[in-house]
Amino acid sequence: MAEPRGADVVIVGSGGAALRAALAADDAGAGTLVLTKGELGKAGVTALACSDRMAFHATLEHTEPGGPDAWRYHAEDIYRIGGRVSDASLARILAQGACEAFHYLDRLGVPFVTNDDGLADQFVTDGSRFARACYTGPYTANHIHEALRNEFTRRRLPILENVMATDLALDASGRVAAVRLADGRSLESEISNQRTIAAGAVVLATGGAGQVFQINVFPEGMTGDGHAMAYRAGAELVNLEFIQIGLSSVKTNLACSGSLMRALPRLVTEDDREFLLDCFLEGTLPEDVYALLFMKGASWPLSYRDESHIIDIAVFSEMQNGHTVYMDFSKNPERLDMSKLYPDLWSRYPKIAALPLTEPPLATSPLERLKAINLPSVAWLAERGVDLEKGDRIELAPACQHFQGGVKINERAETTVPGLFACGEVAGGQHGANRPGGNALMDSQVMGRIAGEQAAALATASKPGQFVETAGPEADTRGEAIDVREVRSAIQHLMTMRASVKRTAAGVKEGLEKLAQLKSRPWDGREAGEAFLAETRSIAQVAEMVLAACGARTESRGPHLYFESPEAVEPLPRRDTDWMKYLVIHRTGDGCLVIEQRRPVEPDWELVQQIEA
Repeated sequence: MAEPRGADVVIVGSGGAALRAALAADDAGAGTLVLTKGELGKAGVTALACSDRMAFHATLEHTEPGGPDAWRYHAEDIYRIGGRVSDASLARILAQGACEAFHYLDRLGVPFVTNDDGLADQFVTDGSRFARACYTGPYTANHIHEALRNEFTRRRLPILENVMATDLALDASGRVAAVRLADGRSLESEISNQRTIAAGAVVLATGGAGQVFQINVFPEGMTGDGHAMAYRAGAELVNLEFIQIGLSSVKTNLACSGSLMRALPRLVTEDDREFLLDCFLEGTLPEDVYALLFMKGASWPLSYRDESHIIDIAVFSEMQNGHTVYMDFSKNPERLDMSKLYPDLWSRYPKIAALPLTEPPLATSPLERLKAINLPSVAWLAERGVDLEKGDRIELAPACQHFQGGVKINERAETTVPGLFACGEVAGGQHGANRPGGNALMDSQVMGRIAGEQAAALATASKPGQFVETAGPEADTRGEAIDVREVRSAIQHLMTMRASVKRTAAGVKEGLEKLAQLKSRPWDGREAGEAFLAETRSIAQVAEMVLAACGARTESRGPHLYFESPEAVEPLPRRDTDWMKYLVIHRTGDGCLVIEQRRPVEPDWELVQQIEA
C-alpha cells in the first residue's frame, strides 16, 4: 500500500481522545490519519493506566438529583473544584456532553457495572456533590480504549505507528498545513523517507507531559510533544502550574492512596527514622496526626484545600534534605494507639468500621490492617517485587499524575492557531486547579468528539495554502557537547525538586537558570537517536513553561503550593481577590516566552447552587 502523503484530518496521538476524534472525523466524512509514536493499544495513558476504581464521570438520565437541570450541578462542580480558574463555558460543554459520550461507549461494548435496575452504577468522587462516576473496575480506561480501538480497526482507518511528530508547518496565512516528523521510535519506521504529512486540519491528542518529571506515573513517551509543538506554532497555553501530584510507589508507580494510607503504616527514612510527628506543631496529639494520615487515603492528589497536604510536604521535605522515604508495614508508627483514634474516621467505610481495630493483631500491625482492608493490594505489590509479607518497604515519592492545563481551547476544541485543535490531557481551559475524579476520561471523549467533528468541518470546507518550508533546529557547535540522555535526566530531576510539592521564587529562579545552562550547550544525540533528541527538546520546552507559570502565581491554589522560602513549612494562602484568574503562556515573534494574566470565562447559565470562592 502506498505511503499516505496527507489527510483531511491528521490526529497526533492514539489514546482515548485521539481515537474518539478519529471516529468523529470519519463520521463527518473527512479522510483521517492517526500518527503515533508507539503501537496502537500499547502506548498512552488510556491504553495502559489502572487504579483502584477508575471512573468515567457522567450525568445520566437517572443520575441524582435528576431532572433537566442535573447537568448544571455537574458543570458547577467542575468550575467550583477547579478553583474558578477555568472556562465555565467548557465546564458546561463537558457536563452537557457526558451523557452522550457514556452512551456511545456503552454501545461500543464498554462493560460498565450496572445496578439491580440494569442502570449504570455510579459513586461519588472527590469534588462531586452527587454520584456520577461510572466504572468497570480498575481497568475502566483500558476497557474504553479497547472498545474505541476495536471500532477504529473495524473501520480500517489509516494509522502510522512508530513515528514521531515534532513540529507543525504553517501556510503563509498562519494556518496549520502539515505535520513534520522525526525518525520513528522503531528502526522499522513505515515512512522512514517521509518527513512531512500534509493536513487540512490537525488534532493534537498527545496526552500529558509526565516525563518532564523524574518521578511520574505516566507511560514511556509522554514527553509533552503536543504542548511544545503548539507553543512553537504560536498557540496559547494555560494553567500549566496546575499539575496533579500524589505520593506513589517509585518501583511500581502505584498511587499510594486509599487502603495503603488507611492501614496507617510508618513513614520512615532510609535510616529507619520516623519523621511525621515532627512535622506538626508542638502539642499536636498523635491521634490527630494519624487521623490525617488516614484521611490522606481519600485525598491522594496534593491540594491546598485538603489539610492532608501536610503529609506530602513532610515527605518532600525529607527528599529535599537528601533522604529516601519509605512506607513500612512491619510495625505500628510511634505513639499510635488505635483505641484513641476517633470512631467517626471509619464511619464512611463500613468494611473498616466492622473490623476489630483495637484488638491484636489489627491493633499492632499495619500489614494485618492492610490485609483485612485490601488483601489484593498485598498480592499486587508482591507480583511486582515489593513483598510486604517478607518485610519489604514501599519507596515513596510525590509523582506527577495529571496535567490540568495545556493548549488553550474554546468550545469547538479550537486552539488559537487556525487549523489546530486539541483534546484530552494536552488541552487546557476545561479544568482549573483541580477536577472531579473521573472527569479526565470523560473530557477525552466529549472534547475528542468535538475536536474530530470541528476539524473535519474545517478541512472539508477549505484547504490551507502551501506550507512554508523552514529549516529544523540547527546543530549547536558552541562548547563541548553533552549527551542528550544526561540533559533529559538533569531536567527531570530539577523539575521534581523545583516544580512539584514545594514551589518558591528562589527554587523557580534556580530551575530556570539550570535549564538555560543546559539549553546553552550543544546536545549530542548520536547514540540516543533523533526521536529521543526531539522528545528531550519537548521536555525542555515544557519545563520552561511550567517553571515560568509556577513562579508567576504567588499564591497557593489546588496542587500549586507556593512557599515564601525553601525552608517554610506552611504554603502561602489562596488569594481570590488577586488570583481568580489564569496564566496564559505564548511566544513572541522573536521566540521569547510571555505570560499574561487573564480572567476566565464566567458561568453563562443560571446557577442552581452556590459556587464558593
